Amino acid sequence: MKVGLFGLLGSGNMGNDGSLEVILAYLREHHPSAELSSLCSGADVVEARYGVPAEPLHWYYTRDRDPGPLARFGLKVFAKFRDSARVLRWVRRQDVVIVPGAGVLENTLPLRAWGFPLSLFLLSVFGRLTGTKVAFVNVGSNVINQRMMRFLIRWAAGLAHYRSFRDSLSRDSLATMGVDTSRDEVFPDLVFALPGPDVTVESGTVAVGLMDYHGSNDDRASADLIHKTYVEGMRRFVRWLVDGGHRVRLLIGDEVDEKIVREFMADMPETLVYEQIRTLGDVMAQIARAEVVVATRYHNVLCALKLGKPTVSVSYSAKNDRIMADMGIGEYTQDARTVDADRLIVQFTEVVAAADRIGLVLGENAGRKSAQLARQFEVLSAALGMPVETAKESTREVIS
Repeated sequence: MKVGLFGLLGSGNMGNDGSLEVILAYLREHHPSAELSSLCSGADVVEARYGVPAEPLHWYYTRDRDPGPLARFGLKVFAKFRDSARVLRWVRRQDVVIVPGAGVLENTLPLRAWGFPLSLFLLSVFGRLTGTKVAFVNVGSNVINQRMMRFLIRWAAGLAHYRSFRDSLSRDSLATMGVDTSRDEVFPDLVFALPGPDVTVESGTVAVGLMDYHGSNDDRASADLIHKTYVEGMRRFVRWLVDGGHRVRLLIGDEVDEKIVREFMADMPETLVYEQIRTLGDVMAQIARAEVVVATRYHNVLCALKLGKPTVSVSYSAKNDRIMADMGIGEYTQDARTVDADRLIVQFTEVVAAADRIGLVLGENAGRKSAQLARQFEVLSAALGMPVETAKESTREVIS
């Protein structure tokens, strides 16, 4: 059986690649004879890191681009036709295409309709035309206001053969946009199936997750002000931690975030620690060394919760607030658009004081979510007509 993996994979976002790792572990354990390939944004990385033959999703970004505006526009138009033909050829070769997790149906960060949303739309349309089953597995969504992007996302999801969501907020958002989700199920985020690292906690260490944050698609007019407010608020909080004697480890969730890390390191070079992060496993290894986590990227927050760390979420999306509430500590959040350093200090102090209680609550909830994911994989195999090829056992145990 030919199984394709589709998405913004291998392009620097650790959360997306973490979801890919979980799906690959599931396929290789339960469907080892499946012939895998990928159409993705970071084909070279996916091939080298995961051993999956891959093709680039967007031709325009694989070549040197002429700086002239007219030539650039012409290349982009040509690239859209070329990319559409590539998606069709690739989809026709697959029996099944899986879009693994991540917020592929949302626009909580700046995004253009004619980029990845169009690619998703073409995937689902060509899947229907060629008889290839397209599955959106454990994905995130939000209510999209921009008319064209809403149209593309709505039809991309609506034409899919199978859908599941990582939270009820995502399922409800898609329903609000006109997709019948009454038969779609909600499962915990795929990251809960990843193994936790075996490292020693460093006393007094706080992990702070930074983000090159400029607001959402709806915030483009005030993006610079939002960015400035976020960076200044986080810098003031980090200075307070350092002045209080804490060892601070900086985290990222996407390679683009290293720009902000470099700014912080230049400002406080003797007191901050940053070790290069390229995978979600790297993120978890850093988080595991800390006693407390304060972070912005969704998968930084998610990994901290999975590992039972007292956590404060500087949230850029409702999905951050939802997972914090679902894990039992919803009071420790604030909006990344208007970071209040004084409030952040109070929230940090409160989670430290309640660390033992929070650790117990998070441990119980994380274990429950990991166990629930085993059913996600059973349902997926059945929905895609892929008989399990090995002795039946918990996928969570296999991945762990």
